[in-house]
This record gives sequence, C-alpha cells and structure tokens, in this order.
Amino acid sequence: MARETVVAPSSRTLLLAAGVLVALALTWANGTAGASADEVTPAEPAGDPVVIDIYWGDGCPYCHDAIDDLTAFAEREAGIEVRTFEVWYDADNRATMVRVAEELGVRADAVPFIVVGTHSWSGYSGGIEGAIESTVLDLRDDRSPGEIPALEGSGSAVVDVPFLGDVDLDERSTLLATVLIALVDGFNPCSLWVLTVLLALVLHTGSRRRVLAIGGTFLAVTTLIYGLFIVGVYSTLGLASAMDGLRLVVAAFALTFGLVNVKDFFWFKRGVSFTISDERKPGIYRRARSLIRPGVTLPAALVGTVVMAGGIALIELPCTAGFPVIWSGLMRSAGLSTAEFGSLLGVYLAIYLLDELVIFVAAVLTMRVTKLQDRHGRALKLIGGMVMIAVAVAIVVFPDAMETISGVLAVFGVALLASLALLAIERAVRRPDPT
Repeated sequence: MARETVVAPSSRTLLLAAGVLVALALTWANGTAGASADEVTPAEPAGDPVVIDIYWGDGCPYCHDAIDDLTAFAEREAGIEVRTFEVWYDADNRATMVRVAEELGVRADAVPFIVVGTHSWSGYSGGIEGAIESTVLDLRDDRSPGEIPALEGSGSAVVDVPFLGDVDLDERSTLLATVLIALVDGFNPCSLWVLTVLLALVLHTGSRRRVLAIGGTFLAVTTLIYGLFIVGVYSTLGLASAMDGLRLVVAAFALTFGLVNVKDFFWFKRGVSFTISDERKPGIYRRARSLIRPGVTLPAALVGTVVMAGGIALIELPCTAGFPVIWSGLMRSAGLSTAEFGSLLGVYLAIYLLDELVIFVAAVLTMRVTKLQDRHGRALKLIGGMVMIAVAVAIVVFPDAMETISGVLAVFGVALLASLALLAIERAVRRPDPT
C-alpha cells in the first residue's frame, strides 16, 4: 500500500492564510457598516431647496466672503441652493435687486444684499452669517424662523449706546473704528484754535449767559455742517463704489493728508499745509469781535454767530477732510444699511465734539480759557497724520486689519507709538545742551 504523505503547512503559509481571512472579514464588515451608514443617512429633504440669493458687487471684499461662506454652507447641508447676481456692472441684476427689495419692503442700499424667502440682510458679518444659516435651516426643516441670536464665536456682539440703542459690534468692528477715528479727528488744531479764540473774546463781556449762548450756537452750527459734509462724502463714495480701485483711492487720499500733517510737525506751515492760513486769521478775529461790540443784542449776536460758524466751517474743511473720507470709505466697505450708517454717524459726531465740549463747558464754568499754541497744534497734526498713514497702509497691505477689533487697535496703537517716539526724539534733539 502506498503510504500517504501529509505535508504540514509552514508557519509562513498559515500567516498568509490568516491575513487573507482577516482582509476578507474586514472588507465584509466595512461593506456592512457602509450599508448601515447609508440606512441612517438623512434623506434629501422633500420639495424644492431653500434658495439663498446673493446680490453682490465685483470688487466688494465682503461680497466675496459671503459667497464663499454661504456656498460652503450649502455644500455641507442638503436641500440648499445659492444663486449669485452681480449688480455693480449688470444693470438687469441691479434692477432685479431693487425690485426684490421693494417687494420685501426694505431698501437695498448696501451689498451684499442677501435674500432668503421673505428675509433679507444688507452687508455681511459673522453675526449675519449665523442668522442666515439658522433661518435657512429652519425653512428647510419646515420650522418657523424665530429671533435668531448671534452664534457663539461668530465675533458678533451688541452694545447699548446711549441715545442710540443697540449697536452691533461685529467682527468688522465698525463701531470701534468709528470711535477711534472720530476721537483723533476731534483733536483738530484748526477747529480748536477757532473755538478758543471765540471763547476768549466773548469772555471779555463777563456774561456767562452770552458765553453759553454764543459758544453753544457756534458748536451746533459747525457740527451740523460737518455732519452734512460727511454725508456728502459718504454719498459720493457710494456713487463711485463701482469704480475699480476705490479702496486704493481712499488709501491714497489718506496717505497724502497724513504725510502733509506729519510734514507740518517738522516744518509747520511751510509748503503745502492743511491749516487756516495766517491771511485768514485777521478776518476771523474781526468777525468774533463784532459779536461783542457794545450795543449788540444777544439775538443779533447769535445771528452773527451762525453766519460766522458757517463761513469758518467751510474754511476749516481742508483741515478736517482727511478723516471723514477715511471713515466713509471704511463704512462703505462694511456695507452698512442706512440705519446703521445714521447711528454710526451720530456716534462719530458725538465723539468728534467731545473735546470741544470739554473746553466749552470749562470756559462757561471758570470764565477763562487757554488758547491753543502752535506747539500743541504741531503735536496734534503729528498724531493725526500718523493715524492716517497707518490706516492707509492697512487698507492696502492688510485690508482685513480694519475688520477686527484687534486689527483696529493694532493700527491705531502703532500710529500712537510712532507719534510718541517722534515727539520724544524731537524733544531730545531740541533740548539745549546744559553745558
């Protein structure tokens, strides 16, 4: 009988067989798990998708952010569609946007203008993004959209501003930029000089009532004219918002004014200078003195103050035009609604007027005032000029810097530190040698 020979498998063969079995088992398990996953994956929502219409302008950075963010959101979630309509260069799309806004009972005065059903938003921020996403999900899941809070971590916050109510302080930090720009703008040597001269002359009458009436009227008229000037600048930038490179135009404007102001710190009133010329000062003195001549009644003095304030406000515009253009450009880029712009303009004028109010109230209470000296004017021009230069650089090189709280603080902080450094160097160089 032939002897049967049994060949025992080697250990390598056993390992190979085991590996094949394990691979087959894993493959089967993955297939089963995939089938299970498919079974629990939510089905496509029934019915038509929820549509997000974005009316945008070519060259608007916030529009591009909105398109990118909401497109990514639609790709993550089922049953959502994003449609985009360029309105700065396409007249038909622009007409459609206006018609849709009228049907919704709102004004499409800023881009991006975003529409979801009967809901609409002008401008774009983290808070708006969160509100849109919540509204879309509610509509998709057949829930009634309610009041949607800002999402945690979105960078949105609401602060209660006295006399103005709630103001949204979002990631673009328009409120913070408004406060800081207006604060620096308020320390304007031209307007401070005129105010101190006027108060100094009226104080000679010895009448606190006359000082209060004339000084208050002067501040009210000049502030009103300044506010109208800012509205005009903002409107002009709105008409030119379709122009390529508008941001560069604003930056160039800021850089020019900034360099001239810094120049005035080193060479005051030499060459080009945005200040009240010495030729105009005698006329300002004469107008101010005419208000306190013997026999001039208070009503007549107030009428003269209104006329004088209007003329001086126009004379001062070259001194003050830099910051309104910068601020208006930033607000245009932020895509504000009319109500938001009005609220922030109120904040701007209140902050701008703050330092003059301090001087005015102090003069009424103490019946004395100190006139602004050239050295004070030079220092204020330096700080204002450095801020303009820093903002101009940020607009071009770091455009996102003016959209965050930390970025705004960094831009103004760098400008202030540079100004203090130059003031310290100038003082050290001009200090007389004790030997």
